[in-house]
Amino acid sequence: MSHDTSHHAHPPLAFATLIAGNVALAFGPWFVRLADTGPVAAGFWRVTLAAPVLVILTLASDGRRALAVPRGLWAMIAVGGLCFAGDLGSWHTGILKTTLANATLFGNAATLFYPIYGFLIARAWPTRMQGLALLLAAIGAALLMGRSYQLDPRHLKGDLLCLLAGLLYTVYFIVMARVRTSLRPVPALALSTLASIVPLLAIAGLMGERIWPHHWGALIGLALLSQVFGQGCMVYALGRLSPLIVGLALLTQPIVAATVGWLVYDERLGLPDMVGAVLVAVALVLVRERRRGPVQLAPVGVEDQ
Repeated sequence: MSHDTSHHAHPPLAFATLIAGNVALAFGPWFVRLADTGPVAAGFWRVTLAAPVLVILTLASDGRRALAVPRGLWAMIAVGGLCFAGDLGSWHTGILKTTLANATLFGNAATLFYPIYGFLIARAWPTRMQGLALLLAAIGAALLMGRSYQLDPRHLKGDLLCLLAGLLYTVYFIVMARVRTSLRPVPALALSTLASIVPLLAIAGLMGERIWPHHWGALIGLALLSQVFGQGCMVYALGRLSPLIVGLALLTQPIVAATVGWLVYDERLGLPDMVGAVLVAVALVLVRERRRGPVQLAPVGVEDQ
């Protein structure tokens, strides 16, 4: 496989894919609430049902060569799978203990931590325009999570679990960005998905959750929309866009999730929520300014064609 030394070759397509993936992932909390299994068991079915689809897509794209993994990469894939399992386990549990908007916002704490990682690795601070985007995004995020500032004890435990999920998600992003330097998006996602199946089943079993569902609709939706499409788009973006852009784009998830919560569960949005959503949207427009210098924050990924 040849390496693509210009991973910004198709930034409009990559950015559109990133946003589409985040919109799809934002429906995940709703599917978890609808599932009649335990929350961690829902995560287990998310990856288990998605795995065959991802393997078939991988084999169809390039045969068995697509699954040829360089020696030394297996450990990183295993770490990525474990982190993703921990992310889903803590996040899905937290979803049932807080609002959809809070669960999605705290679960995407990578919004802050992943760009910081990118800056440290590249040893470069953002441009003025990107700095302004970060500031607007921070203000928007603060407004979106305004209801959490009430320290409602009904939501606190769920918020903390989702925050833990966000930290694990950051590590998953870091590991998968490295994996993407050697593997295409679908094989990378397929292997990390397979690596997370057993840990999630073990966690669900240890927690005594109900694992076998009576109704499969929500779990199939979770697998196809969140894992195959949503996570597939995210893994693609990790090889094409900088950590700053990927991180800030995560803030589209709580906006969509808050809208779903408003329409389905009457978790009403106030003026601060709407202003926060607008500020996040403006930040996403500003952050796309290209850096003029030679420093690049995104990993160099293999060609995806």
